[in-house]
Amino acid sequence: MRRKTLFGIALMAVLSLVLAACGGGGDDKGKEKAKEGGKDYGVKFVSIATGGTGGTYYPLGGNFANLIKDATGIESNAVTSGASAENMALIQKEEVEVAFTQTDIATYATEGTNMFKEKVDNLKGLGTLYPETIQIVTTEKSGIKSVEDLKGKTVSVGESGSGTLANAEQILEAYGMTLDDVKARNLSFDDSTTGIQDGTIDAAFITAGTPTGAVEGLAATEKVVIVPLEDDKIDALIEKYPYYAKETIKEGTYNAKSDINTVAVQAMLVVRSDLSDDLVYDMTKAIYENTDKIGHAKGEQISAENALNGMAIDIHPGAKKYFDEKGISAENK
Repeated sequence: MRRKTLFGIALMAVLSLVLAACGGGGDDKGKEKAKEGGKDYGVKFVSIATGGTGGTYYPLGGNFANLIKDATGIESNAVTSGASAENMALIQKEEVEVAFTQTDIATYATEGTNMFKEKVDNLKGLGTLYPETIQIVTTEKSGIKSVEDLKGKTVSVGESGSGTLANAEQILEAYGMTLDDVKARNLSFDDSTTGIQDGTIDAAFITAGTPTGAVEGLAATEKVVIVPLEDDKIDALIEKYPYYAKETIKEGTYNAKSDINTVAVQAMLVVRSDLSDDLVYDMTKAIYENTDKIGHAKGEQISAENALNGMAIDIHPGAKKYFDEKGISAENK
C-alpha cells in the first residue's frame, strides 16, 4: 500500500513537471511579449549602425535607440561604423537591424553600382531625416580658398567605402579633377580635423549635418574655412546626380562671416527587409512622433511630413503603413 502511495505521488510529481514545462514556455513568452508592448516582434535586440563618434549619426543613433526601446521594450543601441556604405554591408550581412546612410548610397546599394559590386537585396527604407551637407573643411592658414586649390594638397576624402568618398570623387569630377590630383587620405571625421589641426593634412571632405561636432571642435582652436562651390558647378552636379540639392551653410556656422554655397544629400534610415511590419511601424512612429525628445540640434529638421523626400528606394511595408495613416506619400512611391 505504501509503495502504491509513493508511486502515485511520484507520478503526480512527474506530471506536474511536464505540465509546468509545457506551460512555462508560454508564461516566459507571455512575459517577453508584455515587455515588448504586448507584441511578438521576432527580435530581442535592435542594433543601429551609425558612423564615427565625431559625426552626426552616432549621437542621433543613441537618441533613436532610446526612443525605440521606450516604445517597444526591445533593448536597442547605437554602434559605431564607417558610416553609409559600410552600413549597407552590415545590413546585407544581417549584423544590424537599422542603419543610417545617405540617399545616394542607398540607391547605389540597391542597384549594385558605384562601390557596390552586387546588389544589397535585403534593404528597405524607413524614412529620410535631414540634409547631409558636403563640407570641404580647411583653415585660413592653409591658403586654400577654392576646390582647384586642393590640387597637390593632402586631403582626407572620407573613409574607404564611405558616402563621403563618393561625394569627394563627384565634386572633384565636376572641377575636372580626380583623386589622383590630390594626396588622398582615408580618415574619419575626428582624425580629419585632428590632422588639419596638427598640420598632417591640409583639408578634408566631411559629409554630415551641420554643425558637425568634429568641425566645431576644430573651429574652437583654428580659423576654419569651408570651401564654397560655384553655382555652375552645383548645377552640373545636380544635373548629373539628381540626389544632390543646393545647400547653404549659414553665416555664423563655425564662425563663418558669410553664407557658404555647397550641396547636400539626405540622411536616411534603412532597415532589413525581414523585420516584421509591426516592429518597423512602431520604430517609425517612435522616431517621427517624438522628435521633440531628440537631444540633438538635428531633431528640429526631422519630421514625418518630410520623411519621404528624396526616398529613392522601396519603403518597408511597416514604415509605409505609418506614413499612409498620416496621409504622407512620395511622388515615386
